[in-house]
Amino acid sequence: MRRTRRAGTADQGQVALEYIGFIPILLFVALCGIQLGWVGYVHQQAETAARTAARVEARKPGAGEAAGHAAIRSGLAAEIAVSSGGDAVTATVSIPVTSLIPGLGLDPARATAVMPNDDPKGP
Repeated sequence: MRRTRRAGTADQGQVALEYIGFIPILLFVALCGIQLGWVGYVHQQAETAARTAARVEARKPGAGEAAGHAAIRSGLAAEIAVSSGGDAVTATVSIPVTSLIPGLGLDPARATAVMPNDDPKGP
């Protein structure tokens, strides 16, 4: 049997062209998903650093900031401020969130933790 081309099949390769046109959209959606995961991760790291810094500062005054930095990934540039006031210790952490999507400005991840001071009178 011999196969012949039909007159109405001029759309060969159309699927490939549609696929090539759709790839940038798929890549953008994937990049947005990765960006969303990174934002969540950085916020989680800020919360961890704040809780750790406040907890350690309540037990060992002066060691909270270093403990907060040690509790998170070393590549994150965290700003940690620890303050003791009476019967509570407050730790505030701010970590800038880098953007994977060009032109997208993101606010830094901020977290605050308050722990009871174990020895409000001091040493």
